[in-house]
Amino acid sequence: MTSSTTSRGAAMWALLSLAIGSFGIGMTEFVVMGLLPNIAADVLPTQWDASQGDAIAQTGWLITLYALGVVVGAPTIAGSVAKYPRHRVMIGLALALTVFNGLTVLLPTFELVAASRFLAGLPHGAYFGIGALVAADVLGPGNRAKGVAFVLTGLTVANVVGVPLGTFLGQQVGWRSAFLVVTAIFALATVFIACFVPPHPGEPGRTLRAELGVFRIGQVWLALGVGAIGFGGFFAVYSYVAPMVTDVAGSPAWVVPIILVLMGIGMTVGNLVGGHLADVDLKRTLIGGLVALTLVLALLALTSHWIVALGFFVLATGFVSSVLSPTIQTRLMDVAADNQSIAAALNHSALNIGNALGAFLGGAVIAFGWGFVAPAWVGVLLALGGLGVAVVSLRLDRARSLTAA
Repeated sequence: MTSSTTSRGAAMWALLSLAIGSFGIGMTEFVVMGLLPNIAADVLPTQWDASQGDAIAQTGWLITLYALGVVVGAPTIAGSVAKYPRHRVMIGLALALTVFNGLTVLLPTFELVAASRFLAGLPHGAYFGIGALVAADVLGPGNRAKGVAFVLTGLTVANVVGVPLGTFLGQQVGWRSAFLVVTAIFALATVFIACFVPPHPGEPGRTLRAELGVFRIGQVWLALGVGAIGFGGFFAVYSYVAPMVTDVAGSPAWVVPIILVLMGIGMTVGNLVGGHLADVDLKRTLIGGLVALTLVLALLALTSHWIVALGFFVLATGFVSSVLSPTIQTRLMDVAADNQSIAAALNHSALNIGNALGAFLGGAVIAFGWGFVAPAWVGVLLALGGLGVAVVSLRLDRARSLTAA
């Protein structure tokens, strides 16, 4: 069944099913950031007793390993399953997310939890990439972007509702309870996808080798670099927002979920605004967004000792970074030629390289003893790096246009 034979009601149920999974992905990716101190105290008790900062920095590897799982899984899984029926692939991906997040709940040691986070990241990019193709087709011509946006709404809503509630639950009951909720959400998504997503054919002629041909395009690498480096600035802050709230601003732990709600609101609004601005002028939105991210992160670092200012600039960081998200996605698809499906998945690889890079460098400066404000300055440097890559990419475009003329 394709869009030509799918009723409006059936289409909405299909999109809701996919959005439930994207909600779960948003929650599993980001809830760990607000629970780093709780996780560190539980799975690294010896290090926690010796130095809380060192324990939190080491626990930051859970963020890095999840992100690396996305980086590895997005192109390999999306490319390998392109020839199979997409609705069946989506069931398999949702089931894998259920199992791997369930392991995070059950496994006892830091090393095993770390392995489960890497595994949980593997299906992430393929779920969004293939899910975007299914969503675009379900609503039919003229409504493709609406279908994709509906599915991505699950991700942004997770940052407004799921992550703060999961953080609060994890603080009160134990951090594993948050991942138990995530596992239940993915189980629900698996059932809904199996019941409501209509049959959707794959591309029988596509092979992994053909899909990976996208890496021969130089501008694809530059677009990925903008996302990986520039977005790393956002993740350097987001990864360590909990200790910034408690240790830098001196606020109690219950304030952390409130700050995360502000981040989620900023991300939700920024995603909508970014889509509009990118349609109006993609290049100016890309450059302006990276400049704005640099300034906002610098102001966050300078004023983070005051909880009101911290909350405001966390909201602003979420807003500006999410203005960049659809902009970078569109830029990547513009330069990917006819490799649109793997390009959609690669966008999540790039952003999660940024996740891994930001979390790692933010943890490194904390471990060096530079304090919990230092990750924000790391973010400033990464945003500037992304801006530099974007300028190079756009200048190459201009040079090619002048040569062609």
